[in-house]
Amino acid sequence: MTATDYYSPAAEFFDLVGHRHLVSSAPALRAALAGLDTGNGPVLDIGAGTGLVTATIADVLPSARIVSAEPSPVMRAVLTSRVFSDPALRGRVTVLPEPAQELPLPDSLSAVVIFGVAGHIPRPERIALWKRLADRLPEGAPIVVELMGVDTPRSIPFVRMCREAVGEQVYEWWISGEPAGEGVMRWRTEWRVFRGGERVRTVADEYDWETFGVERLAEESGLTVKRLARTGRESTPEIGVLLK
Repeated sequence: MTATDYYSPAAEFFDLVGHRHLVSSAPALRAALAGLDTGNGPVLDIGAGTGLVTATIADVLPSARIVSAEPSPVMRAVLTSRVFSDPALRGRVTVLPEPAQELPLPDSLSAVVIFGVAGHIPRPERIALWKRLADRLPEGAPIVVELMGVDTPRSIPFVRMCREAVGEQVYEWWISGEPAGEGVMRWRTEWRVFRGGERVRTVADEYDWETFGVERLAEESGLTVKRLARTGRESTPEIGVLLK
């Protein structure tokens, strides 16, 4: 099954919120990867986006090889540019275009990072993915999974999540959600661009997300799971670490 490209319509804005988001998630990611033996194979970053998480992995594990997979062509363009423009990444990071369900995997891996992606993957395909990954990981190697922080569908009115100024323009990111079937949320987002106090652009999109928490991760993967705490204002999304 080919994954839908959820991110290209608003990809130009991604890093405006991505940098803020990483402030709260990076400490937990660093804790999960610290001291990891990377001799078993590359670290796999599934749904690497524009490469912010890939760069964090590379910083925590300076000797690791990294495979960064991103199916969105526009997001992948930024990812490739970020990797190519950084000599510390260029020789270590391999960029792949496949979604998680179709990703060719090496025979062995040292760790896996899946941030902001798991709910896009239907449950049967997630179960198959956990098995494929676990079969390639040594005992104790982590699969670090970031979730949305909403484990059951509910209505969430439009709320502004960030506001950033770049040059003469101000960018606002708004998001809302509503139930869209059993265990599914439909998220709607708007990027609103202002110049001189007037709104000059609006870029809207929507996507469905399967809601579940770390307990479901343990149940469907058959792996041990532990929850990591996030820090800062954006503390809602969960981060779980799956261990074989």
